[in-house]
Amino acid sequence: MAARPGRDGRRSNIGNPVAPRSRAPLFTRSFIALAIADLAYFTAAGAAIFALPLFVVGPVGGDEASAGIAFGAFAVSALVLRPIAGRFADRFGRRPLLVGGALLASTALALTGIADSLIAVVALRLVAGVGEAAFFVASFAALADIAPAERMGEALSYNSLGLYLGLALGPPFGELLLETGAFGAVWVGAALLAAVAAVVVLIVGETRVARPAVGEPLRIIHRPAIPAALGFLTSLIAMGGLLAFASLHATRLGFPNPSVVLFVYGGTVVVCRVAFARVPDRVPPLVLGSAALCAIGFGAALATVWQQPTGFLVATVIMAVGVSFSTPAFFSAIFATATPSERGIAAGTGSAAIDLGLGIGPILLGLVAAPFGIPWAFAVAAAIAGGGAAWTAGLAYRRRPRPD
Repeated sequence: MAARPGRDGRRSNIGNPVAPRSRAPLFTRSFIALAIADLAYFTAAGAAIFALPLFVVGPVGGDEASAGIAFGAFAVSALVLRPIAGRFADRFGRRPLLVGGALLASTALALTGIADSLIAVVALRLVAGVGEAAFFVASFAALADIAPAERMGEALSYNSLGLYLGLALGPPFGELLLETGAFGAVWVGAALLAAVAAVVVLIVGETRVARPAVGEPLRIIHRPAIPAALGFLTSLIAMGGLLAFASLHATRLGFPNPSVVLFVYGGTVVVCRVAFARVPDRVPPLVLGSAALCAIGFGAALATVWQQPTGFLVATVIMAVGVSFSTPAFFSAIFATATPSERGIAAGTGSAAIDLGLGIGPILLGLVAAPFGIPWAFAVAAAIAGGGAAWTAGLAYRRRPRPD
């Protein structure tokens, strides 16, 4: 069976396994350096994920809705700038955005420690969103440049270890700083880690292999990637609810160390990404994405009905298993729609779902949690993930291979 022709006659592998080929090298110097930079950056983000809701509800004096707004505020600037960042990454290269984005995020994190109002926190989250848009888009585009095409799913699985190790290690790191110092220590420590990421990406070098042709129309949205990105979005809304309210919910359930929930979440994703790294290259991406959304929805539903520490941990593990496959599955589908000169805007379009999901998700679910409680927020997250699973399964059905 042949892959179906895509836009401009290109052969697209969306929804189809990549044919086996000779295994080109993956673990190059640039690949490893990029993974280390991601680890430093997302460990800083993990510390902020743990500390931010507690900081808003505590010293800032807000409630659950305020915590959701502060958590998701970065999505406003990041969502607007991701597509532009993607175009810049294609036009001017990956390295300027990697370095500049990490330094801007470092500055915003450091200043959060002296913020004394919700408005100030939200403003700094908007600044952090600018840095996050630049760093994240350029990082994914650089990864697509570095990785052999036939090992793209595997590369996404391994590279994302930096993200999820950061989410696993960042919360305990933030909790340790909070216990030994104060909230200011958490924000300074996170800022230093983001600065380390800016230094490490210099080792990666410039990875861009092609640039848009002279006279090519200025596009900042990669339209062929939108259907898969919508499925990805639903997984992120559900995941955003877990990340935004995990520490608060764990505290209210009586966990002695609330950060353990996020540690288990990140650790589960890391284990699955290592153990099943080659699965995204062997299973049709959209089929895998739909199955991942089913797991996320089931985990969120379980968190709704099992109101005990053990139940919340089990639900977290199930959601994490789903998340471990969702990102490589959906980004494999997204990058399959792009030529080398379009990888930046494809990364920008696909990762815009991250801003919408992690931005809208906490805000929407925070508005549910404030009057009805966090368990009801998880119930809404489960429904959204279920709808996303149905949408993605429909895409996989429509794009399944047909006889020539």
